Amino acid sequence: MRIIPAIDIIDGKCVRLSKGDYATRKIYSENPLEIAKAFESHGIRYLHLVDLDGARSNHIVNHKVLYEISSKTSLQVDFGGGLKSGEDLKIAFENGASQVTGGSIAVKNPTLFLEWLSGYGPSKIILGADCNNRKIATQGWQESTELDVIDFIIDYESKGIEYVICTDISKDGMLQGTSNELYTGILAKTQVKLIASGGITTIQDVEKLIEMGCEAAIIGKAIYENKITLKELAKLC
Repeated sequence: MRIIPAIDIIDGKCVRLSKGDYATRKIYSENPLEIAKAFESHGIRYLHLVDLDGARSNHIVNHKVLYEISSKTSLQVDFGGGLKSGEDLKIAFENGASQVTGGSIAVKNPTLFLEWLSGYGPSKIILGADCNNRKIATQGWQESTELDVIDFIIDYESKGIEYVICTDISKDGMLQGTSNELYTGILAKTQVKLIASGGITTIQDVEKLIEMGCEAAIIGKAIYENKITLKELAKLC
């Protein structure tokens, strides 16, 4: 399973939120590149980089952070947050993204999202399926819908999506364990490459996701709060 640490960006700084609430932001580093280099030095090869400013602004904002990390490390970066137009997508790839994640766009403008999927291919475009009580949320998790997360994933799988990041918002940043029942349901009903996100607290949580058959796991606050060490993660890479 791929191990993917997360860096969330506000004002160019590395932060973490709880349940996606911007009011809970905690700054962990003024220099995201230093954090990325620390990941790289432990043999980690992937990074989930989220432009939280972009998610609220409806356009890409922190592309300079993306460029700095992609140009000064060997990390393969999945970039998300604020990708709402073809120009945003172009900026992300030009600044070094290996993959991009589309969540709100897949709900609000599925025609454009499917154009991205067709134009760049399923290895480059990840579906962001972020949910609260199994209902899809959008706009940096500030808006809720009545879309069932598993139905949402099944629909996009039928249209060619291969990679899906599923975050249970109620778990995200809470350090209370992962949404295993939800992931089991997704894996039972689809063949997508499921990237689990939200709530990972211990190395045992990661090992459980491996057992379940998740393709990858995104780990954020557990690293920054020293619940999981980079040395522990290095053994799984």
